[in-house]
Amino acid sequence: MRIFLPPTSPGLRVGLFGGSFNPPHEGHRLVAQTALRRLGLDQVWWVVTPGNPLKSNSELPSQADRIALVRDLVGADRRMVVTGIEARIGTRYTEQTIRFLRSRLPQVNFVWLMGADNLADFHRWKNWENIAGLVPMAIIDRPGSTLKAASSPAARMLARFRIDESDGRILPRLAAPRWLFLHGKRSPQSSTVLREKAQARH
Repeated sequence: MRIFLPPTSPGLRVGLFGGSFNPPHEGHRLVAQTALRRLGLDQVWWVVTPGNPLKSNSELPSQADRIALVRDLVGADRRMVVTGIEARIGTRYTEQTIRFLRSRLPQVNFVWLMGADNLADFHRWKNWENIAGLVPMAIIDRPGSTLKAASSPAARMLARFRIDESDGRILPRLAAPRWLFLHGKRSPQSSTVLREKAQARH
């Protein structure tokens, strides 16, 4: 099966923002916008996953529905590229997805993006150390997660590779493992709360 990837050019700076986005919300968009601005990215690819291996997916809306919601959220911003590539290439884990993209697009400077709430659990991800060694990472602050993320097992183990957030624009050009923690405007919205509110209405 032929895999169609977003168009790229040598040296393009792309943030990879993966998640189930169930549902996507303003906090997600703020993470992407912060990364675009502070890291000098050309694009953010929203990698809408078929399902989270660490969670029950029995009530997860279809990937197509979630992709449509993300597209509605980001609107006409051409720098936001929404993709369901993991379903097409058959990957379940972030490490597999990143390896595939790096092998197909070696000329692109990829950065892995995630909210601070995910860094707190990053050590539970499959082969998380390999992920950190494949691409530089940018952690974007989220309400209630700042201290938990900063003291997490992954943050402690990767501490010597952390750079200052003021050097964000050089991060996409750095060899992994390198990472930083971006502070700034935060949205209180969360997918969990939005799902609970939706369930309460039914």
